[in-house]
Amino acid sequence: MASTGSLDNQGTGVSPAQTVNPTKDGGSYRQILKSATLVGGSSVINILLGIIRTKAMALLLGPVGVGLIGTYYSITEMVRAVASMGINDSGVRQISQAVATADELRVARTVITLRRVALVLGAAGALALLLFSGPICRMTFGNTDRIWPLAILSVTILFAAVSGGQATLIQGMRRIGDLAKMTVLGGLYGTVFSIPIVYFLGERGIVPFLVSVSAMSMLTSWWYARGIRIAGVRIRWAETWTEASALLRLGFVFLASGVMSAAVAYLVRAILMHRVGLEAVGLYQAASTLSGLYIDFILTAMGRDFYPRLTAAAQDDAACNRLVNEQTEVGLLLAAPGILATLSFTPLVLGMFYTSKFGPAAEVLRWMALGLLLRVASWPMLILLPARGESKWFFAIQFAANVVHLSLIYFGISYWGLVGTGMATVGLYLFYCCATFMILRRLSGFALSAANMRLGALILSTTLLVFLLFSTSNVQKAVWIGGFLTFAIGIYSLRKLYVLGGKELVSSFWQKLLTASSGAH
Repeated sequence: MASTGSLDNQGTGVSPAQTVNPTKDGGSYRQILKSATLVGGSSVINILLGIIRTKAMALLLGPVGVGLIGTYYSITEMVRAVASMGINDSGVRQISQAVATADELRVARTVITLRRVALVLGAAGALALLLFSGPICRMTFGNTDRIWPLAILSVTILFAAVSGGQATLIQGMRRIGDLAKMTVLGGLYGTVFSIPIVYFLGERGIVPFLVSVSAMSMLTSWWYARGIRIAGVRIRWAETWTEASALLRLGFVFLASGVMSAAVAYLVRAILMHRVGLEAVGLYQAASTLSGLYIDFILTAMGRDFYPRLTAAAQDDAACNRLVNEQTEVGLLLAAPGILATLSFTPLVLGMFYTSKFGPAAEVLRWMALGLLLRVASWPMLILLPARGESKWFFAIQFAANVVHLSLIYFGISYWGLVGTGMATVGLYLFYCCATFMILRRLSGFALSAANMRLGALILSTTLLVFLLFSTSNVQKAVWIGGFLTFAIGIYSLRKLYVLGGKELVSSFWQKLLTASSGAH
């Protein structure tokens, strides 16, 4: 069994029973905010480190170098997605279910199986990239100049597989505090290794720093996972594959989804490279990185605890629908100020993270920011599908969404150039919103709460207004109005979050400070 000694969750202090049956006095909202605050705090540190790292890469390498980093990452991510077979996502579900049963032997068998399968699949993925680095290089760059860098990067597939398996164990056990620490250390390693290596080696330092960061992430995940004690049980390797069947069945759906997403990310960059140039890939990389920076922070902060909670309540339609509505409401309140700030201060944001050479990415970034509001709205609904075990529906919507996205990207680039990639983002998440809502409506009678309908209308209308200001008004006026609306929505969101569950969190934090202060004296 885990080192917690019971089924209480170390990271949150909330038992599985509490997560399934939230109290009416805001207990579920407090749980969401507590987890989001814990992981979110670590993500803020990671963002600050990311600002330093991204700025340094932009200054040292320029758009072409940044585009090369993005291309290498998309290749390794695609191979990693295939190699993982989706077991990381399915593993969270399996471990969460095992922990909820209080069956220590079941937990132990699931954990051992996950670790073994992750190691084997990671080694197979690394070997695959090593063997096919030549064809991949020719298909991507049109030559064989970068075969050796790709071959060396194959080791990151193994590192990522081991690290992912350990992180899955930690998340399934809902050790949110450990996940937060891993996030901070990951950002720290990325900064500490990338800047000196690239400073001295230039473009030749890209591969060494990517390998170094991957290795340190693996060691960090091992360090925190080793503290999870499980019951002593022996499983032969022949039994491992029998145990792995449950992981792989659901994992195949996540595999297909991950591969499709990684393939689309790769194809987008390949299309841009061949039709516009490597510099356009760098501009797209800059816009996509900045657009997702804040939202990834929000969704990561909420999702670490949300998926296990949904899994525990998967058989109760009413509970699941309530959790999704609560998560949607909190997500919109947290995301709205950041999205409005990105829309209002796009040139400033690009200048802060990159250099003046990345100015052409501004319009792309605005379109992407507009689509992010739809991403936040659709995300809790989409997560409910795998939590319920609806693997066929999850695969269907992911497949359709990737086809829609790639089609929009292709035609967007054809008619509007680089800006078309931003427009495609809006179309993609509009599709997600409509499709997931209709599917959940059919499966569980899902409906948006009245509070979410009102909140969504307010935030959507404000976001559209700020977006349109930059095409109908002078830029200075648009920035001032956008800044005012960002401030107003920010105050509104803080007040709502405080009412929903923040008051108790603030009181608890203040009480801890007083206790620590009195103990020191």
